[in-house]
Order: sequence, then structure tokens, then C-alpha cells
Amino acid sequence: ALASATGAALIATTVSRLLVELNRSAHNPRVFSAIVRRAPPALRRELFERYYRPYHEQVTRHVARAIDEGARVLHVGSHSFTPSLDGVERNTDVGLLYDPVRPLELALCDRWRDLLIARGLGRVRRNYPYAGVGDGLTTSLRKCFGADEYLGVELEVNQRHPLAGGAAWRRMRRDVAAALCEALTRLSAAKEQRRPCFAGRRASV
Repeated sequence: ALASATGAALIATTVSRLLVELNRSAHNPRVFSAIVRRAPPALRRELFERYYRPYHEQVTRHVARAIDEGARVLHVGSHSFTPSLDGVERNTDVGLLYDPVRPLELALCDRWRDLLIARGLGRVRRNYPYAGVGDGLTTSLRKCFGADEYLGVELEVNQRHPLAGGAAWRRMRRDVAAALCEALTRLSAAKEQRRPCFAGRRASV
């Protein structure tokens, strides 16, 4: 829905994090689940080379090529999160993760949050249920590209919405995408920008 609304490139995968967690840096011990960590080293290498490395390289190449062509890249990682974890309820519907010291990421998420709330999408929080600077793909790419050329934002949606499905979920997807487009338009009007380019990330459950 995001890619369709923005005309963005969609880079997506349905690989389970029980095999390999694509939203982790390669050195993170949790790149493999507890099950896979008990598997033989050869199997772990096979999973890493088959799923993890090609995905990360594809995203990085896409971002680098767009920046080389003079674009400013907005990379939106799309995820979902469990409504409760370790007995604690996560009291939000949508989370926007970003690095607060990168001004464009902060400005975009401020606008996107306000527009989501205005559309009645429930409680929308910034850097929740995870910290935007925690280990992940966008964090890794921030180390490679400057704050003025690369914006890495992660969208987190409470799983109760896609699990419920139906008209409400279809409307939510449309509204989230429309709010992003409007936020980008407002940000462009407030600050002269180079041509934006977009890279999508996987939907993760």
C-alpha cells in the first residue's frame, strides 16, 4: 500500500525471523533465533547467505544508486508488533521509529504522527514500542549515508489490526499511506528538497 501510494520501489520478503532476522545487523547475536542458534554452523551460514545477505545488499544498492543520482531517499521499514510482550500490554496502535538527532527524520515523523491521529487511527507514538536507534537495518544504513541524503523510518503497526482484517484494516492501510504522502508534501513545502526516492522494507510478524 505504501509503495503503491508513493510510487516507491518495494523491496520485500516473507522470510520468518525464526530462520534469520533481517532487521538486525550481521554481528547481532539475535540475527538467529534460539532454535537456529542450536543448529550446525553450516546451516546457519546457508541461511545467512541465502536470505540475509542478498536482502541487505539489494536494499543498500538501491539506496546508494538513488543517492548517487542526486535523490534524497526515504526508506520506510514496515513491520508489525505483538499486542503484548512478556505480559505487558503495548498500548499503541501505530509506532514511528526514527533517529531524533536527524532533523528530517524527526520532522517527517512529527507530521506523519499528527496526520495519523487526525485520521482517527488510534494512539500513535514515536519511538515505540522500540527505540528508533536500536540495532536494525535503518540504523546500519544511517552509518553509511548522511542525514541530508538518507531518512530511515520504521513503521510499526499493532498486530491486532491486520489479524482483525476486514474493512477496518483496509481503511487503515489506505490512511497510513495517504498520511505519509501528505506528510511528505508538507515537508517538501517547508524545506526545499531534492527529488525523493523511496525504498520499502518487509512486513514482519
